[in-house]
Amino acid sequence: MVLSVGEKKCVVHILHSFSTGGMEKGIASLVQATSCEYEHIILCITKTGRSEELLPAGTKVLSLEKPDGNSIRFIFKLAKILKDLNPDVVHTRNWGGLDGVLAARLAGISGVVHGEHGWGVIDTNGLQWKRVIIRRLISFFTKEYTCVSKQMVQWLKNDISVKKPITQIYNGIDFDRYRPSDTNESANRVLIGIVGRLDPIKDHSTLFTAFQIVIKAIPDVELLVIGDGPEREKLENNAGIGISFLGNRRDIPKLLQTLDVFVLSSLNEGISNTILEAMATAIPVIASNVGGNPELVEDGITGRLFEPGDSEGLASIILDYCHNTDKRKLHGREARKKVMKKFSMDKMINQYIEVWERISEQ
Repeated sequence: MVLSVGEKKCVVHILHSFSTGGMEKGIASLVQATSCEYEHIILCITKTGRSEELLPAGTKVLSLEKPDGNSIRFIFKLAKILKDLNPDVVHTRNWGGLDGVLAARLAGISGVVHGEHGWGVIDTNGLQWKRVIIRRLISFFTKEYTCVSKQMVQWLKNDISVKKPITQIYNGIDFDRYRPSDTNESANRVLIGIVGRLDPIKDHSTLFTAFQIVIKAIPDVELLVIGDGPEREKLENNAGIGISFLGNRRDIPKLLQTLDVFVLSSLNEGISNTILEAMATAIPVIASNVGGNPELVEDGITGRLFEPGDSEGLASIILDYCHNTDKRKLHGREARKKVMKKFSMDKMINQYIEVWERISEQ
């Protein structure tokens, strides 16, 4: 296999896989917007996934099928691939992409930037001591960092002890795609929705418990669960009444327009694309008070915050919105105003370009 790059500057994005998720969607948006200026290569440590469909035609995607566990042999294999590609920038993402930092330096590539977008259920708060130590060691081989929230900046500085430059870049949203409905039609029932992979860190169980409290008080209410993942069978078996599982959908912008309230019950988040998409659609958002969520949801202004795992507190907030149509509409309007002011796609793209240009010129 001969690997080569063109005359444009080349950015190799290294991540665990390219499955469905906010990080993958963000990378795809970056590739779409900058493919005229840069050659992008997506390098999956394990395998690609559904998000490959979001990439421009012809984008090179490599799947390395790494087996579970640590492997020095794999890092040397990755280094050989990177040496052949000879990119201007290697941009690794999250814990699953850290092999790429060492491999890039072994390949003689100094232009390495590492991005942090969020955590998984194995290390919910990014504080597992073994991973902290590894991240600290890896930081010596990284020129710069990107992360998606101010809370993550503090985590990198205070907990990981990163001494390299850190650029915080909020996710950007396509306001034409995610916007309020043009019609004022309203269903008789109240529609609640959650969009996200069915993964333990999203803590759908707390939302489902809260929803059963709500539906006992207001029978004419429904919860739409949009997304798929490893927890689907377990969640379907324990969901309760009034909950519909829609799986992965291509019409999420239209589905969001049907909702009255959006909920995200995660145990932790970086910056949630789905929260931003709901806000852009002028829907009030109820989110757990964790990670970057308070940077998006202003409690009592654009939505409400609740403590993670507090199903009774969540139920109380949902019931309040169900009984107060005017409050839903007011918070929804304020949510769209905020997201349009601070979370544009152009701003996100320009900030990443500045990082890549700075790295490639050093």
